[in-house]
Amino acid sequence: MSVEYYRKKLIDLRADVAKEREAKKRDNERYAGYIKNASSPSSKASYRKQKIDHAASHDRQIESLKRQIESAKESLARERAAAKRK
Repeated sequence: MSVEYYRKKLIDLRADVAKEREAKKRDNERYAGYIKNASSPSSKASYRKQKIDHAASHDRQIESLKRQIESAKESLARERAAAKRK
């Protein structure tokens, strides 16, 4: 792959992280509203559990994207080193 490819990939991955953080924030706000307006204790508990599960899912996705960013950085460094040798 080329240096430009890895640069573009890094930009795209960073944008994906930002989108995922925004999605997490929106989900948290939505579930907070559900919890506030829930009529029974059991539905409140259910919404709380869903909120925790969805937040954890977003966190896992963000961590996965961060690992991909690190991998792309390493690949970019290898490509730059290979380009210097030529």
